[in-house]
Amino acid sequence: MIRTLIRSSLILGVLSFATLPARAAEPTGAESAGNKMERKGNTEEKAADADKGKAAKMEKHGKAMKEDGKAHDNKAEESAGEKKQKKGKAKMKAAESRGDAAKEMEKSGNDAEKAGVKEKKAEQKAAGQP
Repeated sequence: MIRTLIRSSLILGVLSFATLPARAAEPTGAESAGNKMERKGNTEEKAADADKGKAAKMEKHGKAMKEDGKAHDNKAEESAGEKKQKKGKAKMKAAESRGDAAKEMEKSGNDAEKAGVKEKKAEQKAAGQP
């Protein structure tokens, strides 16, 4: 009985490996380019978020310097704080626009990847593969 059980499990194991589904086709050029663009967009977006944090910190520090300068009647410190605050705001705007561009790049990459998948499916259908 044990022999029969072992034999049947071996036969079933061999049959299960013999009927493995066909491997996925290689990615098309559009898919590869789309993936690359999407990864680059993600990287840019992370960098833009980091820049936003730095800009917010700079703006906050500038505001504190400005207030401190006003409190102590120190015009030099007040003007330096104002300049730093403005610089922080400008960097924040630049980081936001960089983040928006990165999101667009990510979207474009996603669209290119989808087009590549459709192209691959059409080729497989034309070749008669399921």
